[in-house]
Amino acid sequence: MPARRRVLVLSGRPGTWLPDGFDVVPQRSGGLDERLAGAFAEAGTGPALLVGMDTPQLTPALLAPALGPDSWQECDAWFGPALDGGFWALGLARPDPALLRGVPMSTPTTGRAQLARLAHKGLRVRRLPPLRDVDTAQDAAQVAAEAPGSRFAATAAALAALRPEHVPAVPASRTRPNSTAAHRTAAP
Repeated sequence: MPARRRVLVLSGRPGTWLPDGFDVVPQRSGGLDERLAGAFAEAGTGPALLVGMDTPQLTPALLAPALGPDSWQECDAWFGPALDGGFWALGLARPDPALLRGVPMSTPTTGRAQLARLAHKGLRVRRLPPLRDVDTAQDAAQVAAEAPGSRFAATAAALAALRPEHVPAVPASRTRPNSTAAHRTAAP
């Protein structure tokens, strides 16, 4: 997608998975509101679009409305709601960290609270489509189904296969009480 600058806000060091063309900045400490505010502080003068890392079904087509040539005309903010009540994307024509500080995060009303903050400041907000973010194993399964053929779907399937109910049991007739054979275990 077109962008003047691509920034990854990260706790730790990037791996070989990070493609060229990204500036990496350290994630700030504090609650999620402070960390998101810090990301916007790093963005410069804007406009800036922040996208969460827990929406692997994200496609260029879903971002296109906020990144097109006319996307910021008569628009101060873009908001992508998450199905759990949060949000997966927030764009600000003029990045202002104060617009995020103090918004209660990780609640079923986070998205409404963030939208209320934007409205209170008089910002004109356009919306992106709602998406499911991945917070639980059930979310992962549903998102994998939405993005078949993706690396995420393959990883979700591999992890699901490791659940104990998927590990075949060894019939009792094949084991001896003092067997020294190795045991295979799987983590949930």
